[in-house]
Order: sequence, then C-alpha cells, then structure tokens
Amino acid sequence: MKLEGKGKLLRIFIGEDDHLEKRPLYHVIVEKARGLGMAGATVVRGVESFGAGSMIHTAKLLELSEDLPIVIEVVDTEEKVDAFLPAVEDIFEKAGCGGMITEEKVNVIHYTHGKR
Repeated sequence: MKLEGKGKLLRIFIGEDDHLEKRPLYHVIVEKARGLGMAGATVVRGVESFGAGSMIHTAKLLELSEDLPIVIEVVDTEEKVDAFLPAVEDIFEKAGCGGMITEEKVNVIHYTHGKR
C-alpha cells in the first residue's frame, strides 16, 4: 500500500477500563481498523487525564488508577478515515462508554513496510 501526501489522522480517546464483550476497547478498534484495510493504528497509554466527567485519572504511585487514558491514532487517506469513522462510532455505541474522537488533516511524508 502506498500512502503519501495528504491524509487524515483520527485520534480516539478512551479509558483503559473501557471494554466491549470483555475485550479491551482499544483492541476492538485496532482489529476493526486492520480488518477494514486501514494503513495502520497505534495505541498510546497516557499517565494522566480528565475528560467530560472532570475526574482525574493518574498513574501516580500513591493514587493508582485502573482507568488510565488510552489514545488510538489511525492515519490513512481522507476517504478511508471517513469510511472508518461510522464503525468507530458504532463500537462506542455498543460499548456504552464515553470518550472523544478528533480528526485533523496530515501530510504523510514517509510510509513503508520494513525490509526484514
């Protein structure tokens, strides 16, 4: 797959405790992205956050949190990201969780499979 030039970044913010049918929600979203042929997805675990409920989730030693922030980033062409978005919204609906989804235009400079 060749991906170069104008693209779109979808950023999905959820909590580590968010699940769908006993599976971590981030894993469900990444599997859906892969199944739909997206260029790639990355999951990042945060150390502190707050969201719509204004509750602070933190990884501080004395205040162990089991619901740390998770960010899933997906980059592909604008058309593919736009087609993927309804699937993500459906996953959110089924999971019944809160979160946030943002998108922004990006310029893909380099995207290749490693040579091994």
